[in-house]
Amino acid sequence: MNPVSFLSRRDALQRAGGGLGWLACAHLLARSGIPLRAAAAGTPLAPRTPPLRARAKSVIWIFANGGPSQVDTWDYKPELQKRDGLTLGGFDPKTGFFPGSVGPLMKSPFEWAQHGQSGAWGSSLFPHLNKHVDKMAFIHSCWTGSNNHSPALFMMNTGITRMGSPCVGSWVTYGLGSESESLPSFVVMSDPLNRGLPKGNALNWGAGYLPSVYQGTWLKPSGAPIDNLKPPVNLSDKTQRSQLDLLAALNRGQTQDSPIESELSARIESFELAYRMQSAAPEAFDVSSEPAHIRKLYGLEEKHCKHFAVQCLTARRMVERGVRFVQIYSGGMENQQSWDGHNDLVGNHSGFAMEADQPVAALLADLKQLGLLQDTLVVWAGEFGRTPTSQKNSKPGRDHNPHAFTVWMAGGGVKGGVHYGESDEVGYKAATDKVHVRDFHATLLALLGIDHEKLTFRFQGLDQRLTGVESSLVIQEIFA
Repeated sequence: MNPVSFLSRRDALQRAGGGLGWLACAHLLARSGIPLRAAAAGTPLAPRTPPLRARAKSVIWIFANGGPSQVDTWDYKPELQKRDGLTLGGFDPKTGFFPGSVGPLMKSPFEWAQHGQSGAWGSSLFPHLNKHVDKMAFIHSCWTGSNNHSPALFMMNTGITRMGSPCVGSWVTYGLGSESESLPSFVVMSDPLNRGLPKGNALNWGAGYLPSVYQGTWLKPSGAPIDNLKPPVNLSDKTQRSQLDLLAALNRGQTQDSPIESELSARIESFELAYRMQSAAPEAFDVSSEPAHIRKLYGLEEKHCKHFAVQCLTARRMVERGVRFVQIYSGGMENQQSWDGHNDLVGNHSGFAMEADQPVAALLADLKQLGLLQDTLVVWAGEFGRTPTSQKNSKPGRDHNPHAFTVWMAGGGVKGGVHYGESDEVGYKAATDKVHVRDFHATLLALLGIDHEKLTFRFQGLDQRLTGVESSLVIQEIFA
């Protein structure tokens, strides 16, 4: 195993100028077949010009973890309301995760109305977001290949149902680099209320076989967002800088025949980024510096949504400062800790919608007023949908449904107030213009100016890509 993997960022910075220590490190790395690379040749996170027309420069993805119900949020089904209590003919009980608890069709328990000039239907779960439907492009015909959280999360994040592949944020930063020299290119925020990480944990924002510099930087839900942002008191800035310069000199002194994306180059860049973050990150994470009207807009003083408001406002501050990709998880591990409404659908979805509704609506409004929405793609998506049938529990819920779910995008070059695809009359299966998760990925990349077929990385003798080897569809119809 590579010895550098045992070093923390602080240890690496402290030992970088240790002379014999890092000479030994260089020797061990050379013996392991990993050559050092000249830092002067460039960095893995240097910004790159998109090969195609880029409508968006950055992404903020609100990940509704657990699988929100499409027929209770954005996919209105009058026929489902009419057929409440009836048996759904042709329904496969293995659609969900609990085939023994399938009940009859269940109408949406929420009120529905049309909103905006586009007349988009939205449920009463989202009184704030419903005011922004004219900014959103809805895709109602999404489907995926697993009804289990972990594989479905991996599919939505990495394009494959098993662990070990790079996630979307890693692919984006690998392809485009970062506009910021002092903040991570890819930032992840998880549930701050002790409800846990999404299933699969950090693998959902891992770099897989890409160099580790492209993995997401997880912000801790409490305390300092990132460990070791403050240097040791006995380490001056001048000494720290000299340590990194020595490391760069060692790097330049070795062979030049490895690609810039080598694992060592990624580590060197991580050390440099950690150094720059010591001054930039604390300011970027300090939402208390925002004016009172912005804090009120997001709901920072509202107990039910304060935690998510902080995350959404932080996301805006991130993209404002050049961060390429931000992902925020709404909800924790599973069941009542996330949008996983097996039991008490009303209580489950009402609670999580109340947390996310005002902050996400404020994010859209704030990005718009700052002129950032046109360059920032905001995404709302979970890992799958839910069945139109009820799940028998003490309080009725809905089981997992991989056959149909709805996502929406706003800003970043999408056409607001449009709807693409349809599910069937009760929202059970995608029926018209079906959109697989890989089509969704191809579309997201295209909005960033990336051809999904040409964004590749050589691994195990193959040119790997986010969208795999199958043909994927870019949904041009939602482009502005």
